[in-house]
Order: sequence, then structure tokens, then C-alpha cells
Amino acid sequence: MTKLQQVLLYTGVAILAVAAGFLLRGQLMSSDAQSGATDAAVASRGAEAIFAASLPDLQDKSQAISQWRGQVMVVNFWASWCEPCRNEIPEFIELQEKFRDKGLIFIGIAVDQKERAAAFSKEIGINYPVLVGDMKAMALAEAAGNRQGALPFTVVIDRNGKIIGTKLGRLSQEKLESMFKPLL
Repeated sequence: MTKLQQVLLYTGVAILAVAAGFLLRGQLMSSDAQSGATDAAVASRGAEAIFAASLPDLQDKSQAISQWRGQVMVVNFWASWCEPCRNEIPEFIELQEKFRDKGLIFIGIAVDQKERAAAFSKEIGINYPVLVGDMKAMALAEAAGNRQGALPFTVVIDRNGKIIGTKLGRLSQEKLESMFKPLL
């Protein structure tokens, strides 16, 4: 293959890749626009799934998430091996301490081995309930809108049991406060 043929081949592949990217982006954006009407239904089903769940805590005692209904809830799906999770949890600890008396409750759902979640919780001093889940926990996250199945994933639920916001990826303290403060 001559140098010119190689350049033409690479250029053709690059053009095809860019075109495919634009087509995929257009498809995803149009499906997002169509899903606007179903977002409320997804949020409702997601909240119902979360409140219907019971998961073991770090002492292996089953905890019904519905016991925290009526409070402003920040449900955070995390794992000890997830670096963005490890980075945001100290801020969650601080916010739990600061807003606990105003009706805010953080609930950590570790998608991890119980021993690893317990060791990390103790090491960092988590001051809110930590539950341990496996695929059941990821199914809850998916029901609440985590279509990618990635961590961390955070869900904010108001006192009426309605999901008012979700965030896939690290959530800054400022952004999180802006989500839950009006609910307190």
C-alpha cells in the first residue's frame, strides 16, 4: 500500500467515525427529548423501588429504606474501590453532621463486599446508615435513573417521597446543597 493510499484509508476511517459519532449523538439527543415525558414516571417508579427495598447494614441487620420516609433523603450508591466515591463521601459526612437536625438523612448503599464497605466506613468515619447491596442495589440505582450502571450515583428524595434530582458521577458539596436545602 502506498503512502497516499494509507492517508486516504485513514482519512476515510476518520470521516466514517466522525459521521457515526454525529449520528449516535443525534439519536441519543432525540431519545432524551422523547424521554422528557417519561422522566416523571421513571422518578416515581424509582422512588417506589427504593422505598420498597430492604438491604443489610454493616451488622447484617436488614434495614427497610422506608423507615426514613418523611425526611429529606440523599441516597448514595458507592463502592470502596471507586475513587470518585471516596472523594465525595467526606463532604457527605460534613453535610450529614450540619443538616441532620433539619431532617436530612444520607443513606449510603455500598455496591461492595460487606467487609470492604465496613473497613472504609470505619476508616473515614461515616456518620450515616450504610447498607450493603449487590446486583439488587444496582437494580435500585437503575430504577432511579442510572442507565449506565456506573458509580457514584446519588438520588435526592424530598419529604413526600419524590425524587427531585439524581447525579451520576462525583457530586460537589455546593451542587448537592443547592438540591436539598430548599427541601429542608
